[in-house]
Amino acid sequence: MGLMHAEQPASADRLNPLGFTSPAFLAAAAERGVREGRAMEVYRAFFREGRADVDWVTAPAPVIGNEQREDATTKFTLRIDEQLETESVILPYAGRTGRARNTLCLSSQIGCAMGCTFCETAQMGLMRNLSVEQIVGQWHAARFSFGTPINNIVFMGMGEPMDNLDAVLGAIRVLADHNGPGIASSKIAVSTVGRAEGIRQLRQLAEEPGFRRLQLAVSINAPNDEIRSRIMPINRATNMTQLREAMLEWPTRNTRRILIEYVVIPGVNDALEHADELAAYLKPLLCTVNVIPYNPRRNSPWPAPRDEDVHAFMDRLIEHGLFVTRRRTMGRTLMGACGQLGNEKIRKRRLVDLSTPSGSSAG
Repeated sequence: MGLMHAEQPASADRLNPLGFTSPAFLAAAAERGVREGRAMEVYRAFFREGRADVDWVTAPAPVIGNEQREDATTKFTLRIDEQLETESVILPYAGRTGRARNTLCLSSQIGCAMGCTFCETAQMGLMRNLSVEQIVGQWHAARFSFGTPINNIVFMGMGEPMDNLDAVLGAIRVLADHNGPGIASSKIAVSTVGRAEGIRQLRQLAEEPGFRRLQLAVSINAPNDEIRSRIMPINRATNMTQLREAMLEWPTRNTRRILIEYVVIPGVNDALEHADELAAYLKPLLCTVNVIPYNPRRNSPWPAPRDEDVHAFMDRLIEHGLFVTRRRTMGRTLMGACGQLGNEKIRKRRLVDLSTPSGSSAG
């Protein structure tokens, strides 16, 4: 009877596995009188099968606010409360063997405070930081509500991850837990617009065993400070030289280059001389340049670039000896492509809550 009672605590005392690594979950369960073996069974079942069939675990089904599909790309929202929703995108890619590989683009905030002029999310402003549970919950919804195996995680949805770093770090630990989602750190990428101090804090995690292949992506989008300050206000606080200093401190290996993201915007940063400048700036770094054709936001002053201009820009970078890839454009018509997330219906709600909800452990 004692064990039965321990597994049926009051609702307020229930554990949400989304916010815990397995060691932290076992410790919290032990405080409730649940033996370790039983707690591990529950944790694994939750993350591997989507089941939570005990009374001491809370597992509310995610509320899908909206779902849109374009070909195999899926954009979905999860309702946080009566007024706010997250946005996430499932992106399918063909792997080297031809097998489908699915990348989940996660949001770390609702909205964003960075104000990048080319980004749809910036039009919302910042509304709320997401908790560990709310970030990992996006993975849980993709995996079990949509039945999609997830191979890669990118923190490239709404928000600047470095502005909600505690929750992002906690979410990475849960996502990488081998008893939970089991996403290898080499398959997790965190993208930033250039928070130098955030890069340094993320580096501390990347130096831990089990996380040494964590991927860093930096959204540069300009060859010089003049252009970058014009389209990315963050550059006025941390210029490109300071940003590069932080990137040079990142622990790189031949198998783990920094990913430099460069959105090609017609008439702004797409000239061949811009490619020359960018190559010179990146010369000290071990990096790969991911060229992203601009995806127009609502009421955008710029169109999408021409393919021939994108290819010319890429070829020029390659001539300088850089490793260059092109991001495949997916989900543009449903406003789910890179730089297009931004829930239009909640933009007028100026609710800003930067606190992290209690119960987000991920220890």
